[in-house]
Amino acid sequence: MITLTDAAAAKVKQLLDAEGDPALFLRVAVRPGGCSGFSYEMFFDSELADDDVTAEVAEVRVVTDPDSSPHLEGASLDYKDALQGGGFAISNPNASHSCGCGQSFS
Repeated sequence: MITLTDAAAAKVKQLLDAEGDPALFLRVAVRPGGCSGFSYEMFFDSELADDDVTAEVAEVRVVTDPDSSPHLEGASLDYKDALQGGGFAISNPNASHSCGCGQSFS
C-alpha cells in the first residue's frame, strides 16, 4: 500500500474537507499507458469495491484496486508547495525506469 508523507496527508485532507463530502476518499491507481508503460492516477472517489485495498493514513482514507496495489507497495506520495516543481509526486521503489516528465514508469 502507498503511504503519504505528512505534507501530502495534510494537503489531501484539506482538499477533501473543501469538497464537503465525508464519503469521499483518495483513490490511487496504476494504469497501462504513458511513455514508460504505466501511469499513476489519483482522484477522489466514493465508490468502494469489495476487493479494494484500504488504509487509513493520517485521517485520510486511501484506496487502491487489487491490480494496482502490488505496483504501489512501498511507494510514497509527497506534496511540495512551490512555484516550480510543486504538487504531488510519487516515489516508487518498484519503478525500474521513469520517463522524463515523471508521469509514467515501468
